[in-house]
Amino acid sequence: MKIALIGYGTMGKLIERLALEKGHEIAAIIDESDAERTAAEIAGKLHGCDVAIDFTTAEAVRRNVEACVLAVVPLVEGTTGWNASRTEIEQIVLDGNGSMVYGANFSIGVNLFYRIAEFAAELFARFPEYQAFIEEQHHSRKKDAPSGTALKLRDLLSHYVNAGDIASTRAGSIPGTHRVGFDGPADQVLLEHIARSREGFALGAVMAAEWVVGKKGFFEFSEVMDEIVGKKTAN
Repeated sequence: MKIALIGYGTMGKLIERLALEKGHEIAAIIDESDAERTAAEIAGKLHGCDVAIDFTTAEAVRRNVEACVLAVVPLVEGTTGWNASRTEIEQIVLDGNGSMVYGANFSIGVNLFYRIAEFAAELFARFPEYQAFIEEQHHSRKKDAPSGTALKLRDLLSHYVNAGDIASTRAGSIPGTHRVGFDGPADQVLLEHIARSREGFALGAVMAAEWVVGKKGFFEFSEVMDEIVGKKTAN
């Protein structure tokens, strides 16, 4: 599989290493030197690629999506912070008969954590004396707060309980920590996911890239996980 990397920072380099280890080829790299290029110019650099993986900035997402649609290259969108433009981005992909997988977090562990947290919320909804809360911590370079993962958790919990405000911390080099708690008068139940490195995010992005090739549409990474979990359960 020929992969285009859009963004060649820490995540881009990590994805490159993991993709090569899995036998894929890095066919194009779009980096900071391409920051001023138009969508059409970026599209020109994507021709011949089977899929693109984007970890850049929220401000660049629309251009990168347009470029992939123009080049007829499926996109894995790993950038966060663009949720307010989600409807617009989805329309660009669907109108152009493109394909894109996006997600607040591509870590397999986090996506299983989503399911655990949602199930816990369903249980605690029967006991109104417990109040739900969400906390998240990330490195000081992460711009968006709350994190996309925390917002996704709040959305899932809101089907059953009120999770209230999200407590966010930006400090040091924390890869990512998320907690979902249920606090009652007599005790507290705490669920936690701790990322030890960014490798889990990169591995999930490569997995999504393998999955989306040959498909058309606008997909959330949870749909990829649903298929994977379903297959493992069947086995």
